[in-house]
Amino acid sequence: MPRTASGITLQQLQYFIEVAAEGSISAAADLLYVSQPTMSAAMKDLEGRVGRSLLTRSARGVTLTTDGVEFLGYARQVAEQAELLEQRYLGRPPSRRLLGVSAQHYSFAVDAFVRMVKATPAAEYEFSLRETRTFDIIEDVRTLRSELGILFRNDFNRNVLDKLLRDSGLAFHPLFVADPHIFVSRRNPLAAKGRATLDDLADLPRLTFDQGANNSFYFAEEILSTLSSRQEIRVSDRATIFNLMIGLDGYTISTGIISDDLDPEIVAVPLDVDERIEIGWIGRTAIPLTEQAQRYLAEVRTVVVEAGVTLTETPA
Repeated sequence: MPRTASGITLQQLQYFIEVAAEGSISAAADLLYVSQPTMSAAMKDLEGRVGRSLLTRSARGVTLTTDGVEFLGYARQVAEQAELLEQRYLGRPPSRRLLGVSAQHYSFAVDAFVRMVKATPAAEYEFSLRETRTFDIIEDVRTLRSELGILFRNDFNRNVLDKLLRDSGLAFHPLFVADPHIFVSRRNPLAAKGRATLDDLADLPRLTFDQGANNSFYFAEEILSTLSSRQEIRVSDRATIFNLMIGLDGYTISTGIISDDLDPEIVAVPLDVDERIEIGWIGRTAIPLTEQAQRYLAEVRTVVVEAGVTLTETPA
């Protein structure tokens, strides 16, 4: 595309942010009360001004090109700064908030999300929380479907995950390190134990989260994934795994941080193994987090500290 000398307008950046968030030019146009031809023309003009293709168009909508992903990061920064100026000097209320988070199946991530939404001052917002597979979390953040992801690593999967993150233009930022626990129903005999061993688990169904086509041990959400189990059940969501804990006396291995409000029938019991679980967030290396994403991480840190776990990093 030929490069032009004229500049980029703030309106074009705001249009582009909405198109990227909706994955559709027509949906973004409806949201912003402009016509679809106007929005489409604005996107083509923007691409002409920057001299690069930012969107890949198809019958199903639009996706960001590699240049589009990078451009979106800068566009968000500019739009945020413009909003801060308007709030400070024009007294305008906060605008519609946007944030996408992808996470492995952790109740603390949901608890923090609930707190963030309740504390959001904006009258209008569009937030998404995707509890999904490990590989999909990385892909969501790589393509900016989500701004950040929450996942774990340990000595077993560290090298594989770190390489995949580097190749995807992402970085892992540690939040805390947890001792492994098993999650079981309150009615499970192990719930009364001060500490469980692997021998205690031998005759219980092991519940794990299915990783789909990328069902490698390195993408498992649970530590000790290479150990064999006589009874194994894979599930796709947290509600199902908790129902199976209650109905079948099954167990899963996780951080030990659990919300009594969200999961009142489940308890965490320390597991006697020589392993640690490092939880962190991932984001694009070249794109700073938006204010809303920082608010979410602040709530994550609060939930973790309230659970008695020490943070391994101090936010800037």
